Amino acid sequence: MNVVYDKPSFTINLNGDVVALTPPLVMGILNVTPDSFYAGSRCNTETAVISRAREIVEQGGAIIDIGAYSSRSQAEDVPEEEEMNRLSRALSLIRSVYPDVYISVDTFRAEVARRCVEEFGVTMINDISGGELDDKMFETVASLGVPYILMHMRGTPRTMQEYTNYGDIIADLLMYFSEKTDKLRLMGVNDIIIDPGFGFSKTLDDNYLLMNGLSEFQVLGFPVLAGISRKSMIYKLLGTSPEESLNGTTVLNTLALLGGADILRVHDVKEAVETVKIVTKTLTTR
Repeated sequence: MNVVYDKPSFTINLNGDVVALTPPLVMGILNVTPDSFYAGSRCNTETAVISRAREIVEQGGAIIDIGAYSSRSQAEDVPEEEEMNRLSRALSLIRSVYPDVYISVDTFRAEVARRCVEEFGVTMINDISGGELDDKMFETVASLGVPYILMHMRGTPRTMQEYTNYGDIIADLLMYFSEKTDKLRLMGVNDIIIDPGFGFSKTLDDNYLLMNGLSEFQVLGFPVLAGISRKSMIYKLLGTSPEESLNGTTVLNTLALLGGADILRVHDVKEAVETVKIVTKTLTTR
């Protein structure tokens, strides 16, 4: 694994604020789904939503990433109206407590993205499908003028593990991101974050090949997000469960930062913030 000591200093525009990604930011996960793979992340009451938002902010999370559609393997489809209803309730609650907090919405639907930005001042869109599941997503993000997290996935959450055939996974993903970011740039999207999609259309070995080669994505010239929190690449390897995967998550978050990650998307904010501080101190002390 190549350790990235002197990586580019990226900034992104978050609700008009130019925010530096040095040191890397921590994004806290808030799920308003009944079936997310990690039960501890589910917030299905008003009290739970507010409590989780407060926890993310107070523990040092820079961004709240809220999702209302479970992307775990074999997850059931959620109708667009239900996804939006779940998001509307949660976003109203969060905005009542934190009117200015940066919020990312995890959705692959363009209309959901548009409404969340226009009605609730959402800061960025996190699309697991890279525009593949809604052909209006790219033009919608361009018109909204918000940052866009471009993730790699094949198929849908229900079918993604059927599509894990790669020639060279790093080369294949570099080509994928190169083509997608060129298209987004031509459409006027200025702030793009790339996410290799750990766990999405990847085998266990694929995930570790990606982690080992994460620094190679620096060549694309965009910030990199790593989302490996409590995922199966940890608990399947160790023979445990999502609930027992905090230590493994911290190890992988450390490796991701050494590989040049600019944003960590996590369930456990305090631990990730501490990891960022320690790794940053180590790499910048001369």
